[in-house]
Amino acid sequence: MSGDATTLPLRNVSPGGAGARRGLPGRWTAAFTGAEVRTRLAAVAVVTILVLSALLVLMAADRPSLLSATTHANFLPGWMAGPLGGLWPGLTRNGTTLKYLFTGAVVVMYAAYLIAIPYAPRLGARWVIAAIVAVHGIFLLSPPLALTDVFNYVNYGRMEVVHQLNPYTTIPILEPHNDPSFALSNWHQLLSPYGPLFTLLTFAVVPLGVAASFWALKGILALASLATLALVWKCARLLGRDPLTAIVLVGLNPIVLVWGLGGDHNDFVMLLFIMLGFYLLLRARARDQARLQRASAPWRGVALAHAAEVGAGAAFVTATAIKASAGVLLPVVLASLLRSRRALAAAVLGMLAAGALVGVVSLLAFGLHIPDLNTQSRLVTNESVPNLIGLAIGTGGENETIREVMTGVLAASILACGWLSWRRRDAITASGWANVALLVTLSWVLPWYVLWALPLAALSGSRRLRVTVLVLGAYLIIAWAPASGLLWNAIGFHPEKTSLGRLHQRYVKELLY
Repeated sequence: MSGDATTLPLRNVSPGGAGARRGLPGRWTAAFTGAEVRTRLAAVAVVTILVLSALLVLMAADRPSLLSATTHANFLPGWMAGPLGGLWPGLTRNGTTLKYLFTGAVVVMYAAYLIAIPYAPRLGARWVIAAIVAVHGIFLLSPPLALTDVFNYVNYGRMEVVHQLNPYTTIPILEPHNDPSFALSNWHQLLSPYGPLFTLLTFAVVPLGVAASFWALKGILALASLATLALVWKCARLLGRDPLTAIVLVGLNPIVLVWGLGGDHNDFVMLLFIMLGFYLLLRARARDQARLQRASAPWRGVALAHAAEVGAGAAFVTATAIKASAGVLLPVVLASLLRSRRALAAAVLGMLAAGALVGVVSLLAFGLHIPDLNTQSRLVTNESVPNLIGLAIGTGGENETIREVMTGVLAASILACGWLSWRRRDAITASGWANVALLVTLSWVLPWYVLWALPLAALSGSRRLRVTVLVLGAYLIIAWAPASGLLWNAIGFHPEKTSLGRLHQRYVKELLY
């Protein structure tokens, strides 16, 4: 009778449960149930991000409010509100309530995002990709959220094309004030800090008019973001990492979505070329490894690999010519190639060629003038790390000494990242840490800047880097969420009321008006 299965006790199987019906041991049932729960958690997390994204856009598009910085009083033209304008007539008009709603939505989205990172790949590639494309579509339909940078882009472009005023030598306050983009922009006392290639892109959309320029730039930035995610996917596969996890970490980040895509910032174009550079380097490495494993056509493999490295060098310089912050990665990337003279020479050749081309184009368009990075570098946000350090040590905020120390810390960090890149031949992880160092040492730090480090953290094998970037994201939400000001008032935290804080605020206002 001992061999009769019907006589075995079923101590580990719940009566009537799935395990009992299928004859599975209890621990198998628990594992199956756990996997199912994680899949459902993933679905809830992704749906939460999508639904709250749509709610935020509907709130901003409904009427003028603090959710869209370019709106004021009764000003929210239909072309700016977009097709979702006025669809929530019952939305509260109370500013404090709107701050709480916006902040609460972003916090819940970030919590859902943290759940989605490990679990969303369980939904499968089609569902994850569809969700990412859908959320990009939602923010494509949004009016500009939080800040007015997109209209500064438009205004600087119109200064040159319409009024023949070089944005690198003429401040916007000197342009005709009846230009339709002037009232929508706000950095009226600041020479353009944007890279020459991006500024030329803004020239290209000027003939469309202000409204169409706005939507054209929104479309370009959304496409650049999706193209970047495609490169993240390809890079992850070349590295042998899960591409779904990588694109979730980048493409569903609420900070990137709300303040980045919603705010329409040029960082997406810069990052596209950075990721193109890393993709080409990984392709070069893969082809070099394949060449070593086969005897046929060795020289053809060498030529292809080094052509990719030339293209990578050109891509990194192009990114820097779009936004200067990409320049911190150049020495880190080159350090990773020091063990291969041919690869290093090819990358340097690409950088020199692209630099020469950018130089010629910039000379023809702007003369011997460059973006005004010096003025912008002296701006200070109240919750930036350097300013918090100044408050902690009793100086009242970031002063000149702290700024110099932070510059030294950044330089030392880049050197350390270069050494790490050379030692481990891992430019991606080292570049991620370099961008973290840049974020921590910047005095003027904005929430979507976390995008600089996100794709690198997604592709890196360093768990510490990913955790650090996610913690930075939480810090940026705390610093920039609309309801944070109410929190600071409640706890008596007023960095803007110190003598240095008032100086910092006055400097910003002088450039804005």
